[in-house]
Amino acid sequence: MMAAMGLRISVLGRGAWGRTLMGLWQQQGHQLRSWSRSDDAGDPAALLDADLVVSAVAMAGVDDLACRLGPQWPSSLPLLSCSKGIDIERLVTASQLWARQLPPGTPVAVLSGPNLADELARGLPAASTIASADEQLGPWLQRHLSGETLRLYRHSDPVGTEAAGALKNVIAIAAGVCDGLQLGANAKASLLCRGLSEIGLVLHGLGGQQSTLYGLAGLGDLLATANSPLSRNYRFGQLLAAGLSTAAALEQVAATVEGVRTAQATLNLARQHQWHLPICEQIGALIAGSVTPAAAVRALMGRELKAEIAP
Repeated sequence: MMAAMGLRISVLGRGAWGRTLMGLWQQQGHQLRSWSRSDDAGDPAALLDADLVVSAVAMAGVDDLACRLGPQWPSSLPLLSCSKGIDIERLVTASQLWARQLPPGTPVAVLSGPNLADELARGLPAASTIASADEQLGPWLQRHLSGETLRLYRHSDPVGTEAAGALKNVIAIAAGVCDGLQLGANAKASLLCRGLSEIGLVLHGLGGQQSTLYGLAGLGDLLATANSPLSRNYRFGQLLAAGLSTAAALEQVAATVEGVRTAQATLNLARQHQWHLPICEQIGALIAGSVTPAAAVRALMGRELKAEIAP
């Protein structure tokens, strides 16, 4: 897994996140190659001759790419999944989609945390989580991929890390709506606190560790994404609050807003497991156009009174 003069890293996906990671790792002296779905004539399998493959494609493209590359994947080649979301049809995370197609025993890790690509690209400092069930892969990635502006911490909970990274995008849309309606600091704090509770319910239900909720991939990522205009999901929520339709808001953001598909996938999971997720439910209805932003707020405020923490 090691190279004398830096790692040979292949990056699948050249969106904002993929390009940012490539820039960081090039500065560290690693050798980078990349592939994008826009490379019509390019074969991503040609990038499997590497020390590490990094998947940074949008969630919607993960399954097709995993099916395409799985049969050709060397079993000792590690994968680092950086995609955030839940598959809307299979209701699993990105690394779980990859695991269905990769050879048994393939080393897999996920990267998640408060990592706004624009800030990292400008050299601003950040920290993130490398999560893997493989006891050797996590420390190896941490040692080789940490740099002057990106500090990596290890964790053993990849599914919980991915669940938190996915759900925070839905709550970030809600935060954008909250700020767009100028509901104030009290409302915003209440929303994020109750939103964190909903993230925790899904995280635990999918088998994640409770400690993950309060780490970089949970609370850390939520705080960054729900408070910054650099967040696509937050901006999308602000546009919904301004009265734009989902289609018009997506057109104005002009980039992938993962929280839209994740909201629907989360509601599908909630129906399957009988989870009660009122904030996600209202965001799903708002995205579908069946409620207005003001009506969604009234619905949340008018819910039956209950204990904050269930006994």
